[in-house]
Amino acid sequence: MPIILNLDVMLAKRKMRSNELAEKIGITTANLSILKTGKAKAVRFTTLEAICEILECQPGDILEFVNEIK
Repeated sequence: MPIILNLDVMLAKRKMRSNELAEKIGITTANLSILKTGKAKAVRFTTLEAICEILECQPGDILEFVNEIK
């Protein structure tokens, strides 16, 4: 998948654990794990907004486009 979520990187930079972020944004740790592993097919803007608010970052800090065709 050409869109990568660097959520684990931002969590490490903010010294925050996944379960703490999940609790603060109101999703299950299982759903957050799906986001972190890149298995999610979509992300709601409200979820992305909550993540950015809690981690004090921009969507571009979390989302990365990688061109697979070379």
